[in-house]
Amino acid sequence: MLVSVTGGTGFVGAHSVAAIVRAGHRVRLLVRSESTVDRALAPFGVDHGAVDVVVGDALVETSVARLVRGADAVLHAASVYSFDSRQRATMRETNERSTELVLEAARRAGANPIIHVSSVGALFPARERVIGDASPVGQPRETYLASKAAAERIARRHQDEGSPVVISYPPALLGPHDPKLGDQTTRLRNVLRGLMPIWPLGGLPLGDVRDTALLHARLLTAPRTGQGRHFGPSHYLSTRDYVHNLRDITGRMLPTVFLPARGMYPVGMLADLLQRVWPWHIPAEYGALYTCACATRVDEAASTGGIVARPVSETMRDTVRWLHASGQLSDRQAGAAVLQLTPVSAR
Repeated sequence: MLVSVTGGTGFVGAHSVAAIVRAGHRVRLLVRSESTVDRALAPFGVDHGAVDVVVGDALVETSVARLVRGADAVLHAASVYSFDSRQRATMRETNERSTELVLEAARRAGANPIIHVSSVGALFPARERVIGDASPVGQPRETYLASKAAAERIARRHQDEGSPVVISYPPALLGPHDPKLGDQTTRLRNVLRGLMPIWPLGGLPLGDVRDTALLHARLLTAPRTGQGRHFGPSHYLSTRDYVHNLRDITGRMLPTVFLPARGMYPVGMLADLLQRVWPWHIPAEYGALYTCACATRVDEAASTGGIVARPVSETMRDTVRWLHASGQLSDRQAGAAVLQLTPVSAR
């Protein structure tokens, strides 16, 4: 099977490409620069002969048309995931417009399935106490989540029209080998660097990128069932549990103060305004506070493609060890996590 992929040099995309190639398929990537491919895929030992590259942009129709031509299936993983206020315009354009272009082009090309990588955040804030495949699209008051909700509406419209669109909902993701050091990996690193002594109360569904990648590989050949919507394997963690797990893994005290998330909104809004003129990243973002305040558990009956989420401790430990091995955490910051002798798995 030839699988055309957008976002294949990002965190979710690179892991998914590796899982797809391991499953015996060929991949065609759409990238802005061919130089990013080796850096993203090198940790996985992906056979170069199984990967073709199309240089272009997911926001350009001609690029997308070249990507999907002759493809058996399409994985649309291109997205800007950030709570950085400087990225808002880019998020609005990329997350919605690329979904519109890629899904329509894949449909015309006859690809089946067409996997749209959404986010659990597209369903926040939820009306129910848990979310599942029948949950309505959210109406969030935060730019990143709103952009994913807009893309979700496009994907669901295609489903309603009978297009073979399958939707995956990754949770917040951690794991090794993050080629662009995304939001979640950066946040974990900031905690261990002592840059986040204050946390909002609340929680988030947290999963391992390797589990979500395996889900994407399985969806290529799995028969479509139900709504055609599947959740990346995850565990719901309170923010207290998140920090507690890091303490256990690293053996460090990590002194932390927890405050009501909504009470911290003014601080997040002020930080977002300051971030527009301040050149260095400020680890106090309104979007992160908002997400912790409105995040909801995923229904245990929701489809995860038959994949059981690996333990949070394994995911966090592998993330810390990778950050240390790549020079982004010191021995002291990584603590006891670097004493583990089992090699970090790319799978």
